[in-house]
Amino acid sequence: MSTPVTSSDWPRVELHVVTGKGGTGKSTVAAALALALASRGNNVLLCEVEGRQGIAQMFDVSPLPYEERRIASGLPGPKGNAGNVFALHIDAESALLEYLAMYYKLGRAGRALDRFGVIDFATTVAPGVRDVLLTGKVFEAARASRKKGTSSKAGQKYDAIVLDAPPTGRIAQFLNVNGELAGLAKAGPIKKQADTVMTLFRSPRTAIHLVTVLEEMPVQETADGIADLRAAELPVGGVVVNLARPRDLADDELKAAREGTLDRAAIESDLRDVGIAVDDVLVDGLLTEAHDHAERRALEDGQRELVGEMGVPTYELERLPSGVDLGGLYDLAASLREQGMA
Repeated sequence: MSTPVTSSDWPRVELHVVTGKGGTGKSTVAAALALALASRGNNVLLCEVEGRQGIAQMFDVSPLPYEERRIASGLPGPKGNAGNVFALHIDAESALLEYLAMYYKLGRAGRALDRFGVIDFATTVAPGVRDVLLTGKVFEAARASRKKGTSSKAGQKYDAIVLDAPPTGRIAQFLNVNGELAGLAKAGPIKKQADTVMTLFRSPRTAIHLVTVLEEMPVQETADGIADLRAAELPVGGVVVNLARPRDLADDELKAAREGTLDRAAIESDLRDVGIAVDDVLVDGLLTEAHDHAERRALEDGQRELVGEMGVPTYELERLPSGVDLGGLYDLAASLREQGMA
């Protein structure tokens, strides 16, 4: 059994951005990371920006409005103290309405524009503006938590923020809002907000973590994502290997399974010892399963080596046999904490 880590690899980080190729479980990892960070008595804000209401589904709560809402207690810490996890579902249309009300005093007029579809049109034809609005809301929460005497609209100050961000293929573009606005706005409030947001995203207060599974395409996309982030001068965090297969067989057993040299007689004897009726069909099926598992493990080990060569801290989460429910999220959170990610 591994010795629990009592300190975090990211003590200075206040904003944890989580990205990954679709299907790698990035939203699950983001939720587990929020629970793990809350284990130190911290209050954590978990944000999503993709409009899927994934947080509500994972935590089995009602669909989230455009406001901060407490959804869970954190994983209990070593001293029994646990903070809280709050959630915020950010959509561009609501963010634009808030922006218009804040900077241009357009209250009812802003809502009228929404009814006429102008806001949807604006955020569709100008994706750079959309990203500024989404990231700006995250920045406001971070600034309120850092600034003395202020708090978020919910009256809450946060010790950490976790952003469930868009997939790896778009993450550098999404976070590099200055570059996105280069051809759209040379000055004005939107440009000023983008400049301000970039001061957070490029600072040591931010870490961008990438989630992958041990397959060729996700691992390659992770490597490409790290290169894109570094080219945009954005801070790369760690890589989380998700859905890893458990190591139930020793190396020599895996080799024998791949080569087809497992002791058939010993397998038949073990089956009989536990009261299972043995026939050739059953044993042949088990040997085939063992061979396929060993082949898959060999492929995964090759991809694991490539992940290790990326030069960033790595963490590994095992595939949960019964899938991910709220209890499973806490199990994953405990694993991330033990490995030092939170």
